[in-house]
Amino acid sequence: MYQNRISLTPQDILDKEFKVDVRGFNLKEVDQFLDVIIGDYEEFAKIIREKDAEKEELLEEITKLKQEIRNLETNIEIAKSGSTERKEVTNVDIMKRLSQLEKIVYGKEEQQ
Repeated sequence: MYQNRISLTPQDILDKEFKVDVRGFNLKEVDQFLDVIIGDYEEFAKIIREKDAEKEELLEEITKLKQEIRNLETNIEIAKSGSTERKEVTNVDIMKRLSQLEKIVYGKEEQQ
């Protein structure tokens, strides 16, 4: 999936052999190889950031869908109970519910 974005495999790094000069390994060759490794690390970091962002979006979507399921289940229960009782919802009932919700919402804000 990411083969076109990553240059080296772990085996490539393990198998890499450098030419030996009088003073040790050829510095230019080592530097070039390290540049490739650094590029791959940067690409890995970018991929991780992309995946983290995608994960966050999916988690938000899951949360929204779960909330929607809860709302639908509540609506189903209300519809079921409403069909058996045939209870009328009046403006007074709605005002009472709004008042209770305001107490819950604003009560929590005052505590914080």
